[in-house]
Amino acid sequence: MQKTKRTKVILEKVDSSKEYSIIDAIKVLKENSNVKFIESLDCAIRLGVDPKHADQMVRGTVALPHGTGKQVRVLAVVKGTAKAKEAIDAGADYAGFEEFLEKIKGGWTDIDVIVAAPDTMAELGKLGKVLGPKGLMPNPKSGTVTPDVVKAVKEVKAGKIEFRVEKAGIVHASLGKINFEAEKLAENVQAFLNTIIKLKPSSAKGQYVKSLFLSSTMGPGLKISKDVFVQQQ
Repeated sequence: MQKTKRTKVILEKVDSSKEYSIIDAIKVLKENSNVKFIESLDCAIRLGVDPKHADQMVRGTVALPHGTGKQVRVLAVVKGTAKAKEAIDAGADYAGFEEFLEKIKGGWTDIDVIVAAPDTMAELGKLGKVLGPKGLMPNPKSGTVTPDVVKAVKEVKAGKIEFRVEKAGIVHASLGKINFEAEKLAENVQAFLNTIIKLKPSSAKGQYVKSLFLSSTMGPGLKISKDVFVQQQ
């Protein structure tokens, strides 16, 4: 693949063979972010698990201390006008029941997260073919099926993200915007890493966190020193 002039310039400044501390990697990525939009800070963690085994599936949520910087569009699926108003007051962009089920049946998925009350799941669950492929189906494990919809909406709006390990054993997440202060991004990364480590399956053998890379949307991937995470495992 041919490298662009911009990529060549960045690669000349960055030592891709070097291992960085989290804060130093973030500073390098910030210094080399020169595109016309605000990039995200992306994190990729390779785990020593086999996701094909149910007892080695790593998935969960983390409330990032400083949020993601993204505007997250939230639909609260609840029954009754009063509950819908509570959800809207908590920050939901949309709230209701039957009218939104009909919209989703028609192909509408212009949202990022759905939070649902348990008594709506019998009907909402029937829309798995529409919501499943887009990762929008609410799930009790991720806290998006809950009796306390108001709390869940507030958490999502404040920067709570969901993650799950992919087939290759890698967990990806966007952990903020590159124009955040370096220290705040580092705290988001550490919160994400701490959560991943806490979720280590008891059946996982050997080294659990094998590698951690940070990158910006259009920037290089920088390897984080194993000293950062090996001691915590």
